[in-house]
Amino acid sequence: MALVLEQVSRTFNQVKAVSDVNLTIQAGEIVGLLGTSGCGKSTLLRAISGLDQHYTGSIVLNDHVITGIHDTIGFIFQEPRLLPWLDVKANITFGLKGAPADEIERALRFIDYVGLTGKEALYPRQLSGGMAQRVAIARALVTSPETLLLDEPFSALDAFTKMQLQDLLLRIWQKYQTTMVLVTHDIDEALYLCDRIIILKGQPGTVVDDIKIKQQRPRDRGSVELAQYKTDILAKLEINNG
Repeated sequence: MALVLEQVSRTFNQVKAVSDVNLTIQAGEIVGLLGTSGCGKSTLLRAISGLDQHYTGSIVLNDHVITGIHDTIGFIFQEPRLLPWLDVKANITFGLKGAPADEIERALRFIDYVGLTGKEALYPRQLSGGMAQRVAIARALVTSPETLLLDEPFSALDAFTKMQLQDLLLRIWQKYQTTMVLVTHDIDEALYLCDRIIILKGQPGTVVDDIKIKQQRPRDRGSVELAQYKTDILAKLEINNG
């Protein structure tokens, strides 16, 4: 089973944002879309999710062409986008309205899994940024998506909280082997989390490299090997690391 993009392009107001992207993501992979601002990373993610259907080319999931929002795909945005009038429990189970009681009970296990036990009755205004994003992660997982799309989900958080949630994401992957596609500007984050890093560059954005990270998990964030990958990526992006 795989997610396949074939000749995907997207144009806004006669300006092409991404051009002829071809990409295959295997089931269970964590793949990062990395590049500078404006190269079309989030545009590709929205196309995969079905939120944007005005692209050309085709997107195929498990041998079926995606033509809209797909129930086997979950999406985690940069901002948690919680409903302010609902508490933590209700936000997490919002997408399960009408589901059997046992399914809702199973979904509530994610409250503990993302570290929010005892916080079920809190409202979004009472949560820290990291806690709110944990709610968003749990909400995306309750429908048991086969593919999880993440659009810079930790970029607004402090460094320590970001590392905690990166490790949470890896625990989720280890438990469920969910296919993940992560948009990020953060090279260190991509190197820590991803099996492969797809580098996009230019306006319109095109794929300039597909880098396989061979280091086994768990990875040492400060390892010499990851530092060499980073140097190579910076060179491909033509960014001075000094």
